[in-house]
Amino acid sequence: MAATVLEAGNLTVRRMGRAIFRDVDVALSPGGLLQVIGPNGAGKTSLLRVLSSLLQPATGRLAWRGRTVRPGDPEYLANLAYVGHTNGIDADLSAAENLSFAARMAGLRPGADALRQALGRLGLDAVAGKAVRTLSQGQRRRVSLARLALAPRELWLLDEPLTSVDDAAAARFLALLDGHLAQGGMAVIATHQLLPVTGADGSVLELGACGARAA
Repeated sequence: MAATVLEAGNLTVRRMGRAIFRDVDVALSPGGLLQVIGPNGAGKTSLLRVLSSLLQPATGRLAWRGRTVRPGDPEYLANLAYVGHTNGIDADLSAAENLSFAARMAGLRPGADALRQALGRLGLDAVAGKAVRTLSQGQRRRVSLARLALAPRELWLLDEPLTSVDDAAAARFLALLDGHLAQGGMAVIATHQLLPVTGADGSVLELGACGARAA
């Protein structure tokens, strides 16, 4: 059995004195996928922020390869890719320019071919040079997701990745996710609807009513 790489125990998050969720445990090994479901306000985004080390929980511990992760831990952050529910892209830049900027922020200097290939994985070849402001909401979401293809990271933390994405584009993303997991990558995905991922060591965590349960 593969060793646990990401481990979080007894996580509790409070907001204005109220528990959003409590006593949540997460454990992922290479190839592992955790899908987090629950109604709006159940804490799906908060859990992702805790796992990204951007939000400090009221209680609990986050560890990576057995080492406790501190808030903003640069060594840990170098191993993960976070795509939030907002796209985090600049509408005045082109799709390729946005991808190039994100890569530079990650310490990479991709060439034009690498940018085109990453965008192509999400079916964006034809709009690579177009300003993001001219793109549809679905295309903008795919520009954000193309960062996953450009800058490989061991752990993906994704918040509703298929928002505004049509079926054909969703299939491209799922193929990207399948490949990531098959190569030993891991992912935690907050979603309203479970994703049909094949061949993954997958589990489901349901948040709600200030608690959590494995589904």
